[in-house]
Amino acid sequence: MEKAEGREECNAKLKGSTAEFPLTIWEVAMAFGFVAAFAIGLSGVYLTMPASDYSFLKLPHTLEDLQILRYHLESYTSDYTLQVLVGYCMVYIFMQTFMIPGTIFMSLLAGALFGVFKGMTLVVFAATAGASSCYFLSKSIGRPLILSVWPDKLSFFQAQVAKRRKRLLNYMLFLRVTPTLPNAFINVASPIVDVPYHIFFLATFMGLIPASFVTVKAGLALGELQSLSDLYDFQSIAALFLIGIVMITPSLLSQSKS
Repeated sequence: MEKAEGREECNAKLKGSTAEFPLTIWEVAMAFGFVAAFAIGLSGVYLTMPASDYSFLKLPHTLEDLQILRYHLESYTSDYTLQVLVGYCMVYIFMQTFMIPGTIFMSLLAGALFGVFKGMTLVVFAATAGASSCYFLSKSIGRPLILSVWPDKLSFFQAQVAKRRKRLLNYMLFLRVTPTLPNAFINVASPIVDVPYHIFFLATFMGLIPASFVTVKAGLALGELQSLSDLYDFQSIAALFLIGIVMITPSLLSQSKS
């Protein structure tokens, strides 16, 4: 019954939002404002680096791109640690904010450059900040986009959130730990289905730790990776699902009692 009501509510929002798309001038200006802020920050980092050939600087899309980037950045990391850290965080947050694929390569790079503990801390911080940035941007201008791109998935997500409102943190942790729903979708959809930010933040911060550890640790042996499929073998995926089941169990028990 609750599931049907959730879908009806989402469908009502779908019908009522067609007039909101495309984005208004104000919403487009806000999106460009986000881009401009990142561009200014990255320009500041670039201007503080020594004069050199930075043609190697580009978003990695393959393991080969990543290995080239790691090779060049290693020589800068020890002498210009702050600039590399700030630049890394800004790029990661930018990619998360605008749902640009490839953050897994950035996580591998953190492990290769900074080691497991520092790399994981950096990734969890940048990923949480980027997810939060995406959350607030979506809260302001994301409804027309997600309703036009993922209407069915949003309807499902909204029904699940409504059903687990009393144990929402457990459910959000489950989604973060397991690959049930894409992280990019969770970031942009959460404010649309009224997931409170404090729950979104806690679930993101804690839920990203297990997968971040696996990826960052793999970055230590970057030269040995043949493909991204090597990152998550059956045991790794099973472990993540086990952690996720433990996190969602209180929610399931609460439902069975009610």
